[in-house]
Amino acid sequence: MTILLPTTSTLPSPLGGTLVNGVRRAGHDFDPAELAALPRLNIGERTLADLEMLATGAYSPLTGFVNEADYLSVIERLRLADGTPWSIPITLPVSAEHAGLRGRVVLSFEGQDVGWVDVQEAYTARKAWEAREVYRTEDGTHPGVAALYAQGDFNLAGPVALFEVPRGHFPRHHRTPAEVREVIEARGWRSAVAFQTRNPIHRAHEYLQKVALELVDGLLLHPLVGTTKGDDVPAATRVQAYEVLLEGYYPQARTLLSVYPAAMRYAGPREAILHALSRRNYGVTHFIVGRDHAGVGSYYGTYDAQEIFSAYTPEELGVQILKFEHTFYCNSCGQLVSPRTCPHDSSHHLVLSGTKVREKLRAGENLPAEFTRPEVAEVLRAAYADKA
Repeated sequence: MTILLPTTSTLPSPLGGTLVNGVRRAGHDFDPAELAALPRLNIGERTLADLEMLATGAYSPLTGFVNEADYLSVIERLRLADGTPWSIPITLPVSAEHAGLRGRVVLSFEGQDVGWVDVQEAYTARKAWEAREVYRTEDGTHPGVAALYAQGDFNLAGPVALFEVPRGHFPRHHRTPAEVREVIEARGWRSAVAFQTRNPIHRAHEYLQKVALELVDGLLLHPLVGTTKGDDVPAATRVQAYEVLLEGYYPQARTLLSVYPAAMRYAGPREAILHALSRRNYGVTHFIVGRDHAGVGSYYGTYDAQEIFSAYTPEELGVQILKFEHTFYCNSCGQLVSPRTCPHDSSHHLVLSGTKVREKLRAGENLPAEFTRPEVAEVLRAAYADKA
């Protein structure tokens, strides 16, 4: 049974009021011998990430993979069936051969048992509809839609358990929501802002973070380290870039680097909501949403991810959204600016897309100091040199 931990914290309450705890330790919470005769289901990296997010409470109030009522309601209304704000259905997709599973099923990843799901129902996935509503496209070249189409045609639903939080890649920075809350409280932060990115840190990111830090007590740097598309910069490189930046440019007592283990869906506006709500569960009061948050290609409008939050009241969200316009370095202003503060046209601006940055790195070229700190540029240059 999934445990719901009551919170007496002065921090924002988790979504639904309690922080889900579905982590179960072998030999302490259950006898591993009891699992021997149970059916097993092999899962991939994306489902393993969802399992961790569910079991650690990052996706509170969800206690497991959603049932059909919640699945349909989230897609159609951006809410769970009980009316709670939610934007992307968290599902356990399977093929037809596994659609008949019921009861406790052990989940295995790369040959190792990692958790279980108590299957209560199975239902057919409405993939085309889900693609249109969640991703705003049925284009199979969209990475999120491609992943959706590649999944099984049925979803299993039920509460989950995770045997161990997988901290292997980033043991220093891998914290559950409860652990992040403990750090925030220990530091005495009564307000904190979270920043999400799947890209290497650059000066525009730094600008947004520090402007936000002027408004609150603490900054949670929360880079996503789950599955991303193949041409994104690897998580290990991105985390290393944050580490070198924090050493010289951020106030240590007011900054916390902690990884966000979710898989990237590239769902743009819908994913911005998911990112904000889950960060509430980590204990922050504010969340930054910038230009084309969680977007890819040209599928979403520049500020669609900001506008979608009007679907909820501030009380429902429980986290304040800090909306920033596109930020860049202006050669004529001699500093980082946005369209709100810069009077010059684009010919004066230094703007490098992620694609352009990767091209420069592959070619062994230096990144401009106005775009990124030299220490970060060296981390990126070394990582791409190793791949050459």
